[in-house]
Formats: sequence, structure tokens, C-alpha cells
Amino acid sequence: MELARLNRARATDEVYDALRQAVLSHLFQPGERLQVGEISAKLGVSPTPVRHAIQRLASEGLIEIRPRSGTFVASLTVPDIEETFEIRCALECLAAETAVLRLVDTDLARLRELLDVLREPIADEASLRRHEQANSEFHAVLLRASGNRRLQEIHESLKANIQIARVHVAEGYRGARWQQEQAEHEEIYAAAAARNTRALQDALRRHILRARQSLVATLRGSAHA
Repeated sequence: MELARLNRARATDEVYDALRQAVLSHLFQPGERLQVGEISAKLGVSPTPVRHAIQRLASEGLIEIRPRSGTFVASLTVPDIEETFEIRCALECLAAETAVLRLVDTDLARLRELLDVLREPIADEASLRRHEQANSEFHAVLLRASGNRRLQEIHESLKANIQIARVHVAEGYRGARWQQEQAEHEEIYAAAAARNTRALQDALRRHILRARQSLVATLRGSAHA
């Protein structure tokens, strides 16, 4: 485990940020047991802010605290993924209704920039992370354009579950699935640029539900491997 040492002795927020990033960047793997003492030593802080950070992460669903067993990085179930992506689909399709009316030239330019990143082949861990970041930002542009702050907050609360689901199936972004996703993003952009609400909602729905199906299929395959 490699975590950068923190400067301040009592820095709950910094510990929280460091541990959350460690989970979402795959440094901590799903199901991995976390030791408070080891983490506090690595970060150079007392155990107290580590415990507080773990409680916050547990409330987000990223960490599981099991009585008499220990603390573990969360592992999502198939129903977790199915429910999360159903809500995500509903939110993004709702956002599309107003986003098409509010998108400006700088938004479309940003989407084109992100498409360039998403077109890059995924060959290693670094390119996979660039892809994941660009993918998240691509959808965020449309959400921000909706102008609905509460909708964005609810969607943001789902992000951790979506990201940790992808931790399970990182290899699935390579090959044919990456090409399929690329075509879907192109379709979403074309609909947004045309200011076509129905086409944008249809493209988003196909993309999100296909992603859900792929994640579920891969997770089930892993369980039976």
C-alpha cells in the first residue's frame, strides 16, 4: 500500500479525500480489508481522523464496517448496480430536457475535446484512468447544462457506486466494449449538437442501459469463474 504522507496531525478531511481516492483509483480493491493502524502510520496521522474518515466513507457505501469482522472496501451486488443505473438513466434523461436548450458553444467544444480522449485506445492503467475521467466529465457537461442543481447533487451521490462498480470490471473497457461505448458517445454528442431532445434522451438511455447490462454480465461471470 502506497499512500502519500499528510502534513497535519489531525486532518479528517484530508484523510477522507486520500482514502476515497484510494478506493476509486483501485489502490484499494473491492473486498480488501483495511487496517486503521496501518493507514494512520502511512499517512502520518493519529487513528482518530482515519476512523472518522472511514465512517464517512461507510455512509457513502464505499466501505463496509462488519461487526466483529473488520473494515472492508465495499463490493457491490448485481441488484446494487441495476438499481444505481436505473436511477442514473432517469436523471440524465430528465437533465436532457433542459440541457439541449441551455448548451452553449463552449459546452459543445468541451464535449468534442472529451470525445478526442474517449477515442484513444485503452492500452494500460493510465489510459484507462484517463478514459474514466473523460467519460465522467462528458456526462457532467450535459448535467451542468441542465441548470438543475438538485438533480446534479443526486447524480453526484451515485458516482461513487458507479465508479466502484467499474473497479470490478476494469478490463471490460478494452476491446469491443470500448468501441461500442465510443460509438454511443458520438451519438450522444450528435444529438446534443442538433439540440434534439428526443434523440439525446434515446441515445443516453441506450448508452446507460447497455453499460448496466455489460457491468452486470461481467460481474456475474466473475462470480462463476
